[in-house]
Amino acid sequence: MIRMIIVFPKMEIGINIRNILNRNGMDVAEVCTTGAQALQCADIMEEGIVISGYRMKDMIYAELRECLPDTFEMLLIASPDKWSNGLAEGVVGLSMPLKVYDLLNSIEMMCQGIRRRRKKRREAAKNRSPEQRAVIAEAKALLMERNHMTEDEAHRYLQKSSMDSGTNMLETAQMVLTIMKETV
Repeated sequence: MIRMIIVFPKMEIGINIRNILNRNGMDVAEVCTTGAQALQCADIMEEGIVISGYRMKDMIYAELRECLPDTFEMLLIASPDKWSNGLAEGVVGLSMPLKVYDLLNSIEMMCQGIRRRRKKRREAAKNRSPEQRAVIAEAKALLMERNHMTEDEAHRYLQKSSMDSGTNMLETAQMVLTIMKETV
């Protein structure tokens, strides 16, 4: 299930949207009032959807979008005059007043996009050559040895690092090997 983060300057608005989504079987991870809180929650999650107002207490939606990993989608709920000049890249807009039907359809469309990307990543991982798998395994082994990680923790570390840096897992593993071998 794809999880969501709701961020609005007024907690009541976020709670109302969360209640609508929960009644319709959607999973809301957190309701926040600042962009910083939303980013902290996003750091814990691999992917998801951020539902946001135009302005939070500490930033506007475009600044939040820039700080989010590429594995997150963003839905902006604001009056049309706020985004009449266009939206930031990677943002879907919904105009106020909000219609529940439009909200649910927009979120479902975004969830489908996330599922497609997830499926592509899995297929790409299955199609790695033996040499590529060996590089990833070597990076995991080095992380396990030097940082006292389990194999799952090392794998998760490589995944998170690749998402944060915008590279694929093989490139991240190669960077980890280069850095760790230099520190010997």
